Parts: sequence; structure tokens; C-alpha cells
Amino acid sequence: MKLTNWSYTKRYNIKGQFDVFPNSIVIFRKIKDYYFVYTINWSLSDPVVSKSDLQEMERLLNAELGTLESYYQRKFFGNDSE
Repeated sequence: MKLTNWSYTKRYNIKGQFDVFPNSIVIFRKIKDYYFVYTINWSLSDPVVSKSDLQEMERLLNAELGTLESYYQRKFFGNDSE
């Protein structure tokens, strides 16, 4: 998966698009020093988004913005059960 486009929204959220889900808009919010997926405006023409897809989206955006270290240091990292 690749982050194809991102931009800030009016309320300092980030709107992103990914190559695997080209018709869906992903909204990220900042918590502490990293960004997480807040909501997805999902398109029926895109595949269903899984939990691992959400985590990859967060990783890609945080890497792009230079906040990946903070993302990996968050309290519950690695404790996700799938």
C-alpha cells in the first residue's frame, strides 16, 4: 500500500488517500505526537478495509510526517489482538 495524496483539513485533521483504496478518503486526527485513523469515507467501489489496513495507513502517514517514532512509542503498541 502507498500513500498517494494527503492534505490538512480545516480543523487540523489530515485527509489521505491510498493506492489500494483510491476512491475512499481517510481522515486522521492527531493525538499527542502522532496521527491515527479517525474515520474513513469508504467507497463501495473499493475493497473492504481491514484492521491491518488501518494500521498500515497509520504507519505510512506517520512515516511521511516524521512522527513514526512517537507512533511506535504509544501506550498500546503491540498489544492489539487480531
